[in-house]
Amino acid sequence: MACTSCSSGRGGLPAGCNNNGACGVGGCTKLPVFDWLANMELPGGAPAFNVVEVRFKNARKEFYKIGEVTGLAVGDAVAVEASPGHDLGMVSMTGELVRLQMKKLGVAVDSQLKTIFRKARPSDIEKWQQAVDRENPTMMRARAMANELKLNMKISDVEYQGDGTKAIFYYTSDERVDFRELIRHLAEEFKIRVEMRQIGARQESARLGGIGSCGRELCCSTWLRDFRSVNTSAARYQQLSLNPQKLAGQCGKLKCCLNYELDSYLDAIKEFPESNVKLETQRGLAYHQKTDIFKRLMFYTYADDPGNFIAVPVRRVKDIMALNKAGEKPEALLDADDFEEVEKEPDYENVVGQDSLTRFDNSRNRKKKKKKKSGGAPGENRPQNNAPKTAGGQNQGGAQQQRQPQNRPPQQQQQQQQRQQAPQQAKTPRNEGSAPPQNQQGNNINRNRDRNRRNRPNRGGDRPNQGENKPTPEA
Repeated sequence: MACTSCSSGRGGLPAGCNNNGACGVGGCTKLPVFDWLANMELPGGAPAFNVVEVRFKNARKEFYKIGEVTGLAVGDAVAVEASPGHDLGMVSMTGELVRLQMKKLGVAVDSQLKTIFRKARPSDIEKWQQAVDRENPTMMRARAMANELKLNMKISDVEYQGDGTKAIFYYTSDERVDFRELIRHLAEEFKIRVEMRQIGARQESARLGGIGSCGRELCCSTWLRDFRSVNTSAARYQQLSLNPQKLAGQCGKLKCCLNYELDSYLDAIKEFPESNVKLETQRGLAYHQKTDIFKRLMFYTYADDPGNFIAVPVRRVKDIMALNKAGEKPEALLDADDFEEVEKEPDYENVVGQDSLTRFDNSRNRKKKKKKKSGGAPGENRPQNNAPKTAGGQNQGGAQQQRQPQNRPPQQQQQQQQRQQAPQQAKTPRNEGSAPPQNQQGNNINRNRDRNRRNRPNRGGDRPNQGENKPTPEA
């Protein structure tokens, strides 16, 4: 985890806060520690604790004696004793808090602890940076060697020592692996001392990191150090479905967060009766299906109606069990006092007076229906007398004809008369076996239209009329 104003650099060194890592959360590193004893003075001028905690790559932390080095603060890069050579790390905890941490982890104060040589020099940091750049290529090559030797193991991480003379290979395996030949090949190719260290699936996830199903960074890679065993009983107590895909974390094991709220659930279910007891009523036997711990409800179903879940309060379940022990059977699972009135939640109301959102769809459907009703079967001859009538019963076409001026060309007058005669001829009955007069009249109208277009006078001035009748040559 990091501060909001900076980010972590390579290997956990602070990259942007200019505070040398000595900020409120203990530095811009993984697994930070808040020193809540930093502002407290030791009583009676007692000397400061001469042991500090040093953090290396990822979550590896060890305790070292200060020795002759003075002025160490959280975030300082120090060169510490290693076997052989020296290693480079960063101070993660100082003062009396280190004593409490050693007591928690079971490390004796008088034990043989390694010492700190000095604060890291620029040459030490440069050599350490070169060693860090070799870690990824070394890991990929080590995986290829393990596959060639057909070893059932997975090399997940490689950590070089600060001076570049030694490397620790972290691997996971489900069985015992004979990697002596692999160590021989690695030492010959990289010219380093090789140390193989087996870790579990949870430690592998802590070293690699990742994002959990909750959307946050994994707990094991940020603050969680002790991995407690997680059982499926923790999921049962919390009324969770036993789905391995949802209960397992990225390490493939049960999620550590199943233990976080387990104590609260255990305290809440102490007052609940046993769920494997059947309730006897006059209607029949009722079987327990599930429990809502926080609402204090137990759901039961009858044998003849397994799909109907009835929520029964815990108090009512205890009363029914007491009646069954006395040899009595209640009428039903719920009493009259157990029914609660459900308040109707406010729904959307048309306070503005608007119509429904589908009002336009209904109008479209009506129009479509009208069009379908008005239209007949395809190919059917229908009368074309669609001219609306006036109040006097006379067609508007006749009225318009009386209003038209008499100085129209003779071709247009003839065409207008044919249009008025067409609907009247359509009403006359037709004889069987003869062509319909309506179609005959329509064909005549089309011929007259073509003839009028050819004989139309030229209105474009001197431009020649394309439809003008040309004199036929004499025979």
